[in-house]
Amino acid sequence: MHTFALLAFASHLLLSSRVVADYNTTYTGYPPEYCVGNSTAANSISPPNKWGFVLFQAYEPLDIFGPYEALLGLSRTHRIDIAWLSETLEPVSTGPKLPAMNAQNSSAFISIPPTHTFATAPSDIEVLLVPGGLGARAPDMIATLQYIEEIFPKLKYLITVCTGAMIVAKTGLLSGVRATTNKAAWQDVVATDPTAHWIPHARWAVDGKIWSSSGVSAGIDVTLAWISCHYGDDVATTVTNFMEYDRHTDSYWDPFAEIWNVTRSAKV
Repeated sequence: MHTFALLAFASHLLLSSRVVADYNTTYTGYPPEYCVGNSTAANSISPPNKWGFVLFQAYEPLDIFGPYEALLGLSRTHRIDIAWLSETLEPVSTGPKLPAMNAQNSSAFISIPPTHTFATAPSDIEVLLVPGGLGARAPDMIATLQYIEEIFPKLKYLITVCTGAMIVAKTGLLSGVRATTNKAAWQDVVATDPTAHWIPHARWAVDGKIWSSSGVSAGIDVTLAWISCHYGDDVATTVTNFMEYDRHTDSYWDPFAEIWNVTRSAKV
């Protein structure tokens, strides 16, 4: 192995306890340096507690309700405010817009009434969560994209779940950023912005203030990881136990990358 490659390999070992060979495609960035861990500082600072959840027709329900359940558990011991945001105040359904996307004519859908429109959203939102779902591919999301672009500079954190990464990628905010997404939809999402540093084998990834997660249930793990980062792992564990959830604490845990064949060979 050449000297340059050896130096690069050593530097990657400093970044992570795992052997990572290609920074842009294998390093998840978790935990970031700003995490408090279980230090005494975890009890002395005030983490962000004002959340906004983006709603659009045909969102994936667990993308929303998984993180919501974790935050609901956290709210038992810490104040959490959540604003439910959409283009209008009309209830937002998980059902698809096109009949062709509901071939069985099922009636298995639910609706959420937003608390705010994008135009009337609270000005102090600190964390914005963007879910995925069939609706993430809709071409008529101009208002949603505009809102994400406008609020991003004011946010402390932006979290994407599943193909929510596709929505954010359309704004250009993921350009040059480490991110991951649903592996079953990998090709479609990655094509939305090839300039992002997509990580094919990750349960979740962190780059600065952008947190992204893999498909559907991964939204629970990224939210619990965020809680661990800002409130301490003891708090995250308590929330997890109340949920009776089998939490994944390893950001590299991702069997679905193999199932959907999106892994890449490491380059050294």
